[in-house]
Amino acid sequence: MSYIKNVDALTAGKQEEKLRGIALEIAEKAIHRCNPKVLAREYVQLIEDKLLVQDKSYDLSKGQRIFVIGAGKATFPIAEALDEILGSRIHGGIIVAKYGEKGSFSNIELVMANHPIPDENSYLGARKTESLLKEVRKDDIVIACFTGGSSSLFVNPATGISLEDKASTSKVLLTCGANIIEINNVRKHISKVKGGRLVALLPVGAHLINLTVSDVIGDALDYITDPSVPDTSTFADAAATLDKYHLWERLPASVTSYLERAPQEDETKTLKDLAHIDMQHIVLLSADAACSAAVVEARELGFTPLLLSSFFEGESSVLGRNFIAVAKQIQLNGNPIKAPCCIIGGGETTVTIAKGFKGEGGPNQEFALSAAKEMEGMSGVVVLGLDTDGTDGPTSYAGGLVDGATALNARECGVNLEEAISSHNTSQALKSLNDLVVSGNTGTNVNDLKIMLVSH
Repeated sequence: MSYIKNVDALTAGKQEEKLRGIALEIAEKAIHRCNPKVLAREYVQLIEDKLLVQDKSYDLSKGQRIFVIGAGKATFPIAEALDEILGSRIHGGIIVAKYGEKGSFSNIELVMANHPIPDENSYLGARKTESLLKEVRKDDIVIACFTGGSSSLFVNPATGISLEDKASTSKVLLTCGANIIEINNVRKHISKVKGGRLVALLPVGAHLINLTVSDVIGDALDYITDPSVPDTSTFADAAATLDKYHLWERLPASVTSYLERAPQEDETKTLKDLAHIDMQHIVLLSADAACSAAVVEARELGFTPLLLSSFFEGESSVLGRNFIAVAKQIQLNGNPIKAPCCIIGGGETTVTIAKGFKGEGGPNQEFALSAAKEMEGMSGVVVLGLDTDGTDGPTSYAGGLVDGATALNARECGVNLEEAISSHNTSQALKSLNDLVVSGNTGTNVNDLKIMLVSH
């Protein structure tokens, strides 16, 4: 299956054209290695009246029922595997996936919702899931498949906060420069279902199995699958995010008023709060999975790989410039690695958008365009920035692919790279240059993947 397609660059030389193809091949094969459906089938087995999940066995001989719930950008393939493995053993199930997901289930209800900004179906899916969990009895088994993206796809705002205000808050949080931990500290504290609150509904003696895919540096469960695990954050952490990024005046009054009150009865659920549930947690894919896979694929294609870091955060444009600084050093004296080589990076960089700007783009597109500006005139270097789920920021594009001729091409086409970067209107610029990467939903959602090939 081909995930990634790139419109041919207008001015790339033969060497760069070949490198572009190799960069895409590395990325495509790396994403293919990060297929959560394959891994779910390895972890979950049904043998007569025994449900086997990793090294744990669940007895189904006494009528214990199985429920499947979840939401997120990597959730559909996990649920698809469970639907095939468990079949009619699934008593009830609801999965919330992103619009554009192709396929259906035989034993699980599918709700489609919006990402990265929640919509009515995000609310509908959450309410339906809450209702379903009320049916769970002692000894029943709930398999939860919450993955990255559930913050938008699965919402039920706290009392007094409307869905519209929740959506407005998401827009501000996603553009203020905060990292995902800081963003989720706020999201969890203006919700009725996040921060472990969803599974607090389960009765004493119920079994909860979390199958998830990480898109968060460090793989902290309460920032990956937070509706279904104990939380480590507090209202104070949410307030700290608003303080740090000066958001008290930018968010809807209903949100700030609620956070100022910080009602302790609404605090997220701790391990002690969820002690009545038997829990098993499995991370099918860690956040750096695509980076690790790219290392293997690059080596197989004849490029010496160097994983620079899978912990990159901060401004995307800065990282784009820094990657090119590494390329210049390599071409100058072969440090820190000799060409031909593949420099790989991951993490979750951000784009800070000032109030009033409405450009279209995403972190990986901004990374690529910033690199293009910095590498003008260089030969033998290609840079790819890719969101592994196939949608970079609030766009339908996966990222950008550029080389040393991109900046020259921009001038010839009348595209001002500096203005595109400063206004964060990177999608239009890359589209004009035919340097956008388009994939559609990939079925996985680990951290971003940055690839730089240096041939000499």
